Amino acid sequence: MDTEKPTVIVTGISGNLGQRLAPILSDYTVVGIDITPPVVPVHRFVPLDLGQEDSTRELFLLMRELQPASVVHLAFVIDPQRSGVLDVDRMWQINVAGTARVMEAITEANRNAGANIRQFIFPSSASAYGSDMPDAVTEEAPLGAHTLPYALHKKESDLVVQQRAPALRGCSVFILRPHIFAGASVENYLMGAFRGTPNGKGTRAARMRDQGKRLPCMLPFGKKYLDNKIQFIHVDDMARLLAWILHREPEAQRLTTLNVAGRGDALTFEQCIQLAQAKLLRVPGKWGLRKVLQLLWSAKVSAIPPDAVPYMTGQYIMNTERLKNFLKMDYEHVIRYSISDAFADSFRKSS
Repeated sequence: MDTEKPTVIVTGISGNLGQRLAPILSDYTVVGIDITPPVVPVHRFVPLDLGQEDSTRELFLLMRELQPASVVHLAFVIDPQRSGVLDVDRMWQINVAGTARVMEAITEANRNAGANIRQFIFPSSASAYGSDMPDAVTEEAPLGAHTLPYALHKKESDLVVQQRAPALRGCSVFILRPHIFAGASVENYLMGAFRGTPNGKGTRAARMRDQGKRLPCMLPFGKKYLDNKIQFIHVDDMARLLAWILHREPEAQRLTTLNVAGRGDALTFEQCIQLAQAKLLRVPGKWGLRKVLQLLWSAKVSAIPPDAVPYMTGQYIMNTERLKNFLKMDYEHVIRYSISDAFADSFRKSS
């Protein structure tokens, strides 16, 4: 282990954001934690399942050994089909209980092991606010996530971090609430909807992908669904933000919460469909959309969960003034993509 460089532990290192973050932390000793090894090189990889109760002690022992300066907690099940974690209770154990376990290990390490972990960074999500907000919400808005397990788990984990932050003993805590990740390397259910990717695990989906077939982008009838606005954040901008925070001196305040989205105006769903050059299929009402998604989900053609309907038919945008004020002169260096450019980049070939 390089003793001259500060150590950062990154959970969920093998996810898309972790893979984009690790290469830009050359002045850190990066220790990655995940169930599967990352593709990008790290100084050390530790296989660990945060869904297991005994992972708390393993994390504590690791922190005692490594004396990390910071912990970035990215481990989170987002896409049940892609991750293979279809059981909601198992998802909760990884997502919510796993977040609490990481924070408990930090608390114990700072108290009993003489560690000086000075930063804990947790990416929450815009979806934690809920699915239908007519105005751009600030960080003080109540968290009203519902229906979709991913959004509910982000809300619960966000609250866990808020509640436990004071107990971390000298450790600055950051809650980041990014909107939907975009970029060529990103695969999530909403990007899949605009790309028309048959991203299910079934043989029919594989055959459709091989044939280059696209599913239509589906919305209920009605102009309001086309007029709903949405924001994106390029995954590389999110990685730059994490790196920027890691290089920063510890905060005087113990908890900093930031909404995160790309620069510029939000896009309407209609603009997204046009930029994606997607075929639009209108269905009768939200119930109709849910029925079609249920059919495609059950047939393993699509990985878009039927519970995502409110988030595909509602408007949820955030005010990011606090982020601009936080980054100050570095804002445009860190957040390099506009919302429109971040979305457009999702349709070029991944690198």
